[in-house]
Amino acid sequence: MKNKKNIELLAPAGNIDKMKTAFTYGADAVYLGLADFSLRVRINFFDTPKIRQAVKYAHERNKKVYVTINIFPHNKHFKKLPAYIKKIKEMGVDALIISDAGVVEVVKKMWAKAEIHLSTQANCINTESARFWYKSGVKRVILGREVALDDIKKIKKEIPKLELEYFVHGAMCMSYSGRCFLSQYFLGRSANLGDCVQPCRWKYNIETHNEKRFFITEEKRPNNPLEIEEDDQGSYILNSKDLCLVEHLKDLKDAGVSSFKIEGRNKSIYYLANVCGIYRDAIDCLGKNNCDFKKRVKFLKKELEEKLVNRGYTSGFLLGETADQNIEDSHVKSGWEFCGQIIGRDKKGLIKIRVHNTLKQGDVVEIVNPSYDVIKIKIGKMWKAENEEEMTEAHGGGSGHVVLLEVGEELPQGTVLRRKIN
Repeated sequence: MKNKKNIELLAPAGNIDKMKTAFTYGADAVYLGLADFSLRVRINFFDTPKIRQAVKYAHERNKKVYVTINIFPHNKHFKKLPAYIKKIKEMGVDALIISDAGVVEVVKKMWAKAEIHLSTQANCINTESARFWYKSGVKRVILGREVALDDIKKIKKEIPKLELEYFVHGAMCMSYSGRCFLSQYFLGRSANLGDCVQPCRWKYNIETHNEKRFFITEEKRPNNPLEIEEDDQGSYILNSKDLCLVEHLKDLKDAGVSSFKIEGRNKSIYYLANVCGIYRDAIDCLGKNNCDFKKRVKFLKKELEEKLVNRGYTSGFLLGETADQNIEDSHVKSGWEFCGQIIGRDKKGLIKIRVHNTLKQGDVVEIVNPSYDVIKIKIGKMWKAENEEEMTEAHGGGSGHVVLLEVGEELPQGTVLRRKIN
């Protein structure tokens, strides 16, 4: 349910199951794309039949699907583009996310009524740029992460009919709104064509030549050094903390942002369930007169810090500050792990769970309800779904156990379970 101000929660969808999980946990819309035209080449499970399936599933539930055509294309990419636009037009997708002016022009010629959202990759961070794109037929601008709150207010005041979208959670690239060249430099895989290998997360060594020149080398690629320079502000560190703006949603709403976007098409179902559930809860709290937003968000922020692997959190550039870097390690480990997802019920009313990692009799687990009411239970009797044989321990991964549990709660399909790691 949306709050009364119609703030949209927009979630990533790396595959159909992730999309369904996002919708279960309160997303109003998802974004996805075909590998050839999307900034997700690897770990992308969508083709045109699956996009059609996704649109049908979403529209049956009054949800939306936005398709990304957000690579920085060369001439060769335009050969396939018209056929692709024709197909997704026939599917009835709700909007196209585009970063390149040439692609915008092709879309406008082929699909005059298409709703166009300007990708954050286009680096729209000022009023005049936003005005240009609005006059060019863009309905919504996904602002660059570098835009501060005061500038968001100014853009909305100057162009009130332009929809504004802003990233509120997820990974931050160590570059200008994702225009990073490290992946291309080290492995010949262009981040700007959707094939980033995340070299900003690798482990590096620093070497000196004649005590005047400095190079960084990745431990597995010592023969491919990258020279670094230092100016009066110091050297630039690569590993940004993750963006987390759950505490600032009211500020963004008041500034005129109407869509809150979560990053992470490569993230897990468990990640999506928790992050979507938390931000849905926070958005709904904003729309309730009897909800103490500060108190609720304090709990939700703690959940994000403790229950999910992260790199530490930053408010990015929103408040006019420099985004924080994590210079100590690649990520912060969580003391909790994903242990299962509800996939239905059997004829007896027992809950059917697909196991992830491990589930044992006697485990105390937390069921993360889509309304983000966390329910604690102790695992009692457990049976194999295939033959109702009782078991004391079940595993995920290759064994892929599906088990039956008796839980005294009405829980929807897609609900996830987690347990504390001993």
